[in-house]
Amino acid sequence: MNTPIDIEPMTHQSPPSTLWDRFGGRSLSIAILLHMLVLAIGAFWIFQIVNQPEAIMEPVIPGGGGGGPRSAELARHERAMRNLIPNSQSRRVVSANAFASYVLPEQSDHLGPISPLVSPGGGGNPSGMGSLGDGLGFGPGKGPGAGPGSIKGPRFFGPLPIDWQKRCAKGDRLSRISDNGGTLACEDAVVKGLRWLKANQNPDGSWSGQSSVAMTGLALLAYFGHCETPASDEFGESCLNGISYLVNIGMINDGRIADNFTANHWSYEHAIATYALAEALVFCKEIKQPFPYLDEVTTKAGQYILDHQHVSGGWAYAYAKTGGHTDVSVAGWQLQALKACSHTGIKFKGMTTGVNKGLKYLATCQNVNGGFGYAGPTSGVADYFSLTGVGMLCNQMWGKADTSVVRRAAKYLTDNSRFDYNGANCDLYGHYYESQAMMQRGGNDWKQYNAMFRDQLLNNQDADGSWKVPGGGQKLRAAAPGFVSDKTYRTCLCTLMLEVYYRFLSTSSSPTWVD
Repeated sequence: MNTPIDIEPMTHQSPPSTLWDRFGGRSLSIAILLHMLVLAIGAFWIFQIVNQPEAIMEPVIPGGGGGGPRSAELARHERAMRNLIPNSQSRRVVSANAFASYVLPEQSDHLGPISPLVSPGGGGNPSGMGSLGDGLGFGPGKGPGAGPGSIKGPRFFGPLPIDWQKRCAKGDRLSRISDNGGTLACEDAVVKGLRWLKANQNPDGSWSGQSSVAMTGLALLAYFGHCETPASDEFGESCLNGISYLVNIGMINDGRIADNFTANHWSYEHAIATYALAEALVFCKEIKQPFPYLDEVTTKAGQYILDHQHVSGGWAYAYAKTGGHTDVSVAGWQLQALKACSHTGIKFKGMTTGVNKGLKYLATCQNVNGGFGYAGPTSGVADYFSLTGVGMLCNQMWGKADTSVVRRAAKYLTDNSRFDYNGANCDLYGHYYESQAMMQRGGNDWKQYNAMFRDQLLNNQDADGSWKVPGGGQKLRAAAPGFVSDKTYRTCLCTLMLEVYYRFLSTSSSPTWVD
């Protein structure tokens, strides 16, 4: 007999009471809460770890006496001192796809047609490179204007405008050296010189032990001439420290930059430092690396030059506006500094008037033979007008490359300039200017000058990258021979002279170099 099976009656659940429950609302609520929790944890991690705020760098404020109208403001910055001097862990901020509307304040800007160059990737020459600049360059004619132009083929140095790439891209730089009569040894010598400067920089960011402001300015100009900036891998930290040193002094002294303001020659130092800071400002803007107070100091330093021009149109020792001593050498640095300032985008009061007065002053110092005297048309050094390159270059820089002033000066240099590193004819100061001016001139004038000076420099560089004392024990035929005993001074000048192949372009209407 079969045992009956008890079948438990099925329990029926109540249907969902709401539409939310019908679609599994409880499970969905739990899932949403879990996702929100994960997102909250992720956002917290990103904010706290990935995007940590960077420390704000301010300039180093050296020790010194208190007082003065800016002492209270400067005191607030002293607490941040340890963060001000960059070290090997300093982060560099570079925009990879940014192009600015202005160009580097180099003497090459739009002076003339560039030497033929082919980019390493087969790209063509940049468009918009006319024969003369149009306001941002050195001349009044047509040229690339304010824009970056264009180039066929790849960009090899993305963060910088086209005009800069010809010296900032190694391949183009080497091509320009070859096109303009240099050799690979010239590039090697420049790099060795820059490495010596880096190895011999003072802990406070300056160079040398005498006239350190001027020496620091020259060292920075040598860096910039090779396109070394605060973002450079090898020289970036050294460059940044040098800029800091000059900015700090300018901040403390309300835009004046010198070691000793009681010395008559501080007008030299101020102008050289202003020249360097103006180039630094353009570079820092281009690589999108703001530098605290650099803009402020450059503005005040450049305006100081304009506001303290001598009544003669030149510039005097200690920036005396009347009386005092004026000469071509002092005026040359002021005009170079103002040219660099004109490229920063800063509006300076009286720039055009000041420059025109300065050039007129130089014209009063040109001899009938084409040479420029030290403090007048007849004040040469012995039988040679050693400052001819100063007057010639300043006129070229400010759009007067084709005037009779420059033509007569070029003829004087072609007929009379001599360069013997181990003899009396080794005025490095004079040839710092002559090398630039003759490169600007181009053609046979440059070819002759280049053959005279190039190998003399290359053959007298020491193994450590510096240059030995010139003259071979003889008295130099020079306006100011004393500073050549300073190794930093002569290394900067020689390095700048060898950078002329790519830092400057020729004003000649024909190719610069013809074999």
